[in-house]
Amino acid sequence: MTNVFSNTPAEERIIVALDCGRDEAIDLAEKLRGRARWIKVGMTLYYACGPSIVAAFKQRGYKVFLDLKLHDIPFQIEGAAKSAALTGADMITMHTLGGQSMLEAAQRGVNAAAKERGGNAAVTLGITVLTSMDDNALKQIGIDRTPAEQVALLASVAKEAGISGVVASAQEAAALREILGPQAYVVTPGIRPVGVDAGDQSRIATPQQAFENGASHIVIGRPITKAEDPAAAFDAIVASLA
Repeated sequence: MTNVFSNTPAEERIIVALDCGRDEAIDLAEKLRGRARWIKVGMTLYYACGPSIVAAFKQRGYKVFLDLKLHDIPFQIEGAAKSAALTGADMITMHTLGGQSMLEAAQRGVNAAAKERGGNAAVTLGITVLTSMDDNALKQIGIDRTPAEQVALLASVAKEAGISGVVASAQEAAALREILGPQAYVVTPGIRPVGVDAGDQSRIATPQQAFENGASHIVIGRPITKAEDPAAAFDAIVASLA
């Protein structure tokens, strides 16, 4: 689906998830240097290393997606979002389930960090429904909507809060474009190239399907990081999108 990211080269729209220890992450970053543009730092890596890991990737020329999925009262989130943005991260995440006031607080924190550091504010992304969750998983926590319905509801909350976009599965990307418009970031994890095992993901798509559905960026981890040759795996995904 057409959006402002449609003509951006694939290399600029693939975020490689490094959910591993520091030494392995640095090794992978070196192997992908000059190819990948984005790296995702999630809880596993950040909790082990702290802000220094963001700095390590920034020094190597990467943009960093800091995926800590913030979720707390607005006061805490405003401070946490500011601290996350002050690491130099280019994207940060927070759970939309925290509500509009919490999301607005996160945006204030990011804006304050940008004012302090100088430069552009980090992209703010609201987590909607995890790609590991299906209908049954939602029912277990008292939500009777389908994943698609829940994603749409939470995306509307994110839009009202004025944050940059959302994280959702590629299966919901087309509907999200209708809700959020062509400028919004729609970042889709749960990406599996053709022939790759789904692992613990429930709502998956191929890279091509994700972009055709309207994703601005896709997150790919194990199909690249666990490949015998991560650089070749990354190149193959880029080639499949040419």
